[in-house]
Amino acid sequence: MQKRTLGADLEVSAIGLGCMGMSEFYGPRDDEESLNVLARAVELGINFFDTADIYGPHHNEQLIGDFLRHSSASIKVATKFGIVRKPNEYKRDLNNRATYARHCCEASLRRLGVEQIDLYYVHRVDPHHPIEETMEGLVELIKEGKIARIGLCEVSEETLRRAHAIHPITAVQTEYSLWTRGVEADVLPTCQELGIGFVPYSPLGRGFLTGRFQEDREFEGGDFRASLPRFAQSAIGTNRRIADVIADMAREKGCTSAQLALAWLLAKGDHIVPIPGTKRLKYLEENAQVSAITLSESESAALEAAIEQLPVMGERYTPEGMKGVNT
Repeated sequence: MQKRTLGADLEVSAIGLGCMGMSEFYGPRDDEESLNVLARAVELGINFFDTADIYGPHHNEQLIGDFLRHSSASIKVATKFGIVRKPNEYKRDLNNRATYARHCCEASLRRLGVEQIDLYYVHRVDPHHPIEETMEGLVELIKEGKIARIGLCEVSEETLRRAHAIHPITAVQTEYSLWTRGVEADVLPTCQELGIGFVPYSPLGRGFLTGRFQEDREFEGGDFRASLPRFAQSAIGTNRRIADVIADMAREKGCTSAQLALAWLLAKGDHIVPIPGTKRLKYLEENAQVSAITLSESESAALEAAIEQLPVMGERYTPEGMKGVNT
């Protein structure tokens, strides 16, 4: 597995592992299978695990903590704070206050069983709270050795610049894929300019770009994709054409659609580290092989040109899920 560097000094595998689905959102969970996936990821050279305090809630950090306690591997862990879940609901509030950041950080440290978090993200930015105060609180956590680096999720260029002026941001995590390319206008160029890493989540369009989930009835119970506008029956017929374009080029390249979509992201810059999420060994091993696949500039351009002709129908999230996005 190749390595890449986020920010000044966070060296990680070129492909990370998004762990959210091991706890909820994508159907029933199976801790034993998830622990096997984490162990296999290490064997494949993946050393960058992504989680958050609200995944579960809390279960995902506990799961990774259980794995770390029985593993001698050097794993870089990224976790997040800032979204406050309503009990037994998807509804949420945002809290970026420094006091809340400290409370969440200390709780995450206990669940993960580590002395320091490698990369600590503001999960969503509260537009009603100054990012400067949040950053100053996170800087105090760095001084105390509780976190090593700061990241931001789903931020605007303005917020990113204001935060980076207080303390260097190591990475920005935002949804980025062949059907979600809004970051290319401002945020991605700003990351390149300032030496900030970029971590695309949902790089496979929550599985849709792989050719799976082309009908809304395919979802298991408890799978939140069934509620997302892009997966609605009214949108799937239109959006399926994007998956078809990817599948056609993948066949020409002799790889899977997932591998092509990830290879496209890796070709966008050396500071980019996608974190495809999975709880299945089959898909983990498929994703890990992507570093052997390269796209030429002409191939990337052809892929983009073909997809740009096709409309994407539906928002990424419901209105509730869009809280704090591009703030």
